Amino acid sequence: MLPAPALVIGDVHLGIAPPDAERDLLGLLRARPAGMRSLVIMGDLFDFWFAWRHVMPQTGFRVLSALADLTDDGIPVLWIGGNHDCWGGDLLAEKTGARYTLDPWRGPIGAWDALLAHGDGLRAVEDARYRRLRWLLRHPWAIRAYGWLHPDWASALALASSATSRKGRAVDGGRGLLAVGTSHLEQSEGPRLVLHGHSHVPMLCPAGRGAYGNAGAWYLDRQYLVIDDESVSRWQWDRTGSANQLARVVYPGTR
Repeated sequence: MLPAPALVIGDVHLGIAPPDAERDLLGLLRARPAGMRSLVIMGDLFDFWFAWRHVMPQTGFRVLSALADLTDDGIPVLWIGGNHDCWGGDLLAEKTGARYTLDPWRGPIGAWDALLAHGDGLRAVEDARYRRLRWLLRHPWAIRAYGWLHPDWASALALASSATSRKGRAVDGGRGLLAVGTSHLEQSEGPRLVLHGHSHVPMLCPAGRGAYGNAGAWYLDRQYLVIDDESVSRWQWDRTGSANQLARVVYPGTR
């Protein structure tokens, strides 16, 4: 269970994001808006992350420190691994205190029964080829072989080869993941809230028996979600430290 209010961010892509995106994220984490009592990262905090045995990537060092500060202060952090930061979650959890998982997560966030997944590979037809590639990339033998490369070479190779999966937004405007989420929300024993990342399309709307949301890509939009017991809301962060509410969906049965 995660206590509410919960702050939700996604797809920061540190490493290729402009420097001001990292500064703004640090400002958000330090401000802890809406009385934040927990934090959810919907994947791809890094554009590339790998846990070598004796070295650690320097990208995002200040953000990792800020996450450690949150957990030290008793604010739980749930990190859903994405397709760019899926190699080395144990180390990330050890250094930050976050709970890291590559599997979909289902549980209570405040009053909401929530289902969270990054979103890569979830579309039945469009992502079929990618699912086969994902199996190969996450195979223990492939991970071990990649770890033999020098970190500088390995990082350059990863950043060069992953460009297409971080450019702009999903060509379907996020409708494919919305359909996946809605299918869960329509089930009688399904969740009341489904959250994805990956598409880079900010979204919050009623769906099925509850609500569907996507925080979008922080490096593009500076948007985030806030989950409280009565509603889920979508916000735009301002560099002055203020925020504007863009959308809100109330808990089913609440007026």
